[in-house]
Amino acid sequence: MFVRFFIDRPIFASVVAIIILMVGILSLFALPIAQYPPISPPSVNVTANYTGADAQTVEQSVATPIEEQVNGAQDMMYMKSISANDGSMSLTVTFDLDRDLELATVDVQNRVNLASAQLPQEVRNSGIQVKKQSPEFVVIINLISDQGQYDSLFLNNYAKINIYDAIKRIEGVGDVNLFGDQDYGMRIWLNPDLLTSYSLTVADVINAVQEQNVQAPAGQIGLPPTSSDQQFQMTVRVKGRLTDTTEFGNIILKANDDGSTVKVRDVARVELGAKNYITFSRLNGKPTA
Repeated sequence: MFVRFFIDRPIFASVVAIIILMVGILSLFALPIAQYPPISPPSVNVTANYTGADAQTVEQSVATPIEEQVNGAQDMMYMKSISANDGSMSLTVTFDLDRDLELATVDVQNRVNLASAQLPQEVRNSGIQVKKQSPEFVVIINLISDQGQYDSLFLNNYAKINIYDAIKRIEGVGDVNLFGDQDYGMRIWLNPDLLTSYSLTVADVINAVQEQNVQAPAGQIGLPPTSSDQQFQMTVRVKGRLTDTTEFGNIILKANDDGSTVKVRDVARVELGAKNYITFSRLNGKPTA
């Protein structure tokens, strides 16, 4: 019946078709359109680091408490965790395709917060990262030195300072992963025999570095209440964190009764190197980032 109605009224049918076409065209500018529909389930990644711990210790003291809390999250399909001998832990939680990734990330973050009380203090101090992620790679970029004048440590830090954040700001980029991430770090290589001769331990060195390498506020001079002739108010700036090997070598570890001191340079070799040497990357045998 409806087909015959439009056949007998071709002008009316044409007008209706034109209206439908115009509405469709206008909708193109208002409706979200995905170039590629989601074919892989959304996932949330949880990373933590327990410095100095082996894989079994990380699995028992870090991975297990977090997994117990995250398990059973809404619309969770499965999860996979990796505990490594460098003290790192990575947990990937995969959800159903129709699960909102923002809400899933918040849910996982809340569950990780519940588990934080059971984690070692060193893990809580270094922080636990919860980030949404997509398992697909869009592109892999290699940064190399053609003449070989720069090592992988320099290239990694150059990429992190000048390229890493710029790529993350590109519209559509979910996250950027720097493989073999190597930050600059002040390396203090301790001599066990010298430590023993001065009756010192590794903990003594760590405590001394933490106490003497700080960024502390020094306050202000001339704050009220002051005398009536006080005309200026000045903020005091003092030297903050140590920056070079000489300053770290001069950290005092022990004061003797005769007034002499034992410094870091007396029991260790100090150099500027990588934060860790666990991973490295090469491209055709050359250092790369």
